[in-house]
Amino acid sequence: MCGIAGFSIARGAPIAIREKNYPSVISAMVDCLKHRGPDAKNTWNKDDTYLGHARLSIIDLSEVSNQPMHSSDGRYIIIYNGELYNYKDLKLELQRVAQGTGNLPYFFNTNSDTEVVLAAYQRWGVECLTKFNGMYAFALYDTQEKILFIARDRVGIKPLYYSYNEDRLVFASEVRSILSSGFVERKLNREAISEYFLYQTVHAPNTILKDVKMLMPGHYMLLKNDDLHIKKYWDLNNFTSVSNDLDYKQTCGKTKELLFQAVERRLVADVPFGAFLSGGIDSSAVVGIMSKMSAKKVETFNVSFDEGEFSEAKYAKKIAEKFGTNHHEIKLSPEDFLEQLPESLNALDHPSGDGPNTYVVSKATKKAGITMALSGLGGDEVFAGYDVFKRMTEINKKSYLNILPAALRKLPASVLKVKNKSVAGDKIYEVLTQSKVNVTSAYPISRKVFSDSQIESLLKVRSENNLNALIKKIKETDKDHLLSYVSALEINTYMQNILLRDTDQMSMAVALEVRVPFLDYKLLEFVLSVKDEFKYPSTPKKLLIDSLGDLLPDEVVNRPKMGFTLPWKNWMKDELKLFCEENIKSLSKRDFVNERSVLDLWQQFLKDDARVTWSRIWHLIVLENWLNKNNIS
Repeated sequence: MCGIAGFSIARGAPIAIREKNYPSVISAMVDCLKHRGPDAKNTWNKDDTYLGHARLSIIDLSEVSNQPMHSSDGRYIIIYNGELYNYKDLKLELQRVAQGTGNLPYFFNTNSDTEVVLAAYQRWGVECLTKFNGMYAFALYDTQEKILFIARDRVGIKPLYYSYNEDRLVFASEVRSILSSGFVERKLNREAISEYFLYQTVHAPNTILKDVKMLMPGHYMLLKNDDLHIKKYWDLNNFTSVSNDLDYKQTCGKTKELLFQAVERRLVADVPFGAFLSGGIDSSAVVGIMSKMSAKKVETFNVSFDEGEFSEAKYAKKIAEKFGTNHHEIKLSPEDFLEQLPESLNALDHPSGDGPNTYVVSKATKKAGITMALSGLGGDEVFAGYDVFKRMTEINKKSYLNILPAALRKLPASVLKVKNKSVAGDKIYEVLTQSKVNVTSAYPISRKVFSDSQIESLLKVRSENNLNALIKKIKETDKDHLLSYVSALEINTYMQNILLRDTDQMSMAVALEVRVPFLDYKLLEFVLSVKDEFKYPSTPKKLLIDSLGDLLPDEVVNRPKMGFTLPWKNWMKDELKLFCEENIKSLSKRDFVNERSVLDLWQQFLKDDARVTWSRIWHLIVLENWLNKNNIS
């Protein structure tokens, strides 16, 4: 896992632009990524194209695998962030003559997966992407054709930010690297503000910055003759209604096979590795499978907090004992967590309402000597584990409400809202007053932090949020695959733009690589084709649990879902009150908000208003802190 950065200056750019000291620019961009790749740093340039790389060595630790890396014939050069899990199979294929063609064997100089990507592009061109199984973002330059090829993995596990105009293309693993180039003005994307307020993030391809975008998952871009072309090579939505003919027993068998393969692929590393173990179903499943595959004891890590009525540590310990892992229980007090909060906020490359938990866990794991860890992230989204799956199923059953026009539904909805003065009450009102009551209209409401009326009060100017545009691109499924539709909604929105983004920026802030077997694309394609009756006939994640057989003990399978229970509300009124208040007051002075409404919101929180919980104001504090730290106007 690494950090990449680069840019290409257009041949038609003005002389004043072309004559700048660009070697120092690319060097500065890479310096901003040194936390992602502390093991090596290098840059390269030719034909007004500049590439830079900061390396975190995971596979083939030798210097010969440092980047930028040249192909064996010297024609291609690559910078690469990620891991290709099927690289050994592809390497064998590339070492053979392609039958019936003029393609000769490729002679490898390294044992790295990076060189396999190079060789694959040399043989198959952009079609190489269809052969890759991994998480990646890379840029590859063809010195002969003068083509810059940039690609991102199917699910969007690894980030790729970019900015493009007629004079140049600039890209990097992180926003801060692009800002350091000086190519992009530090200007707020005002069109995205209402979206951030609503959802605690900005959905790709947009970002919080006006001139910076994200390359979408499953897409690649080609820069040729100063023209940029962006194309899609994989679409999750193609698999949400593709029924298979397997019965339940066969479906469980296939699910188990694909999940075991996904974990096994992710055990290749030349550095110490382990797994996050919360004691929940997903992380326990990953650890259980790892223990079956590994010849040595699996290193497991559980970060626990003693405060609160829940503790997951005992469940993690049970799993560790069952599978004989070398278990590390890292106990942190709320004060320890609070002490690390400034570090986690500094690690934020893009503002978000989530992230500090991931930072603390990652830092503790890295400190224990681990460089790569497997995570259970994605299990809930793929196997219908969240409450949102149940809520959307209930919404789907209420289609009869559409017999009444929205205007007639407004009165009973208003009564319910008055009776239930809470966030849930506001959301029920909003769902019932939509032109159509269905999953497509209800899902974005379920993920909202504020109601529409609250947003109208807080913001002076509102714009259409990009989440609605994303949802329109996710095709609705037939009646047998509603849960697959909700999975696609979750994966394409909340997971990609909050969970995966935060996992990357917080783990890479301490140079820890995190791998996510539940997001193996072959597993995804299969599980999304499975009908609802096999996934959620009675309880969440039934398909996953049944597929694992007796791998996990009953007390882990049947325990209530938990999470970190930290006293955020108390902190924000006590230890963090000054920090929060300063940022709220600073935010209230911004010209895109209504000052009085923002200050009133803070007062409502201090007075324990049920509709203003800590999580519904924290992301605003994070936003203002991020804007100030990065000098965004």
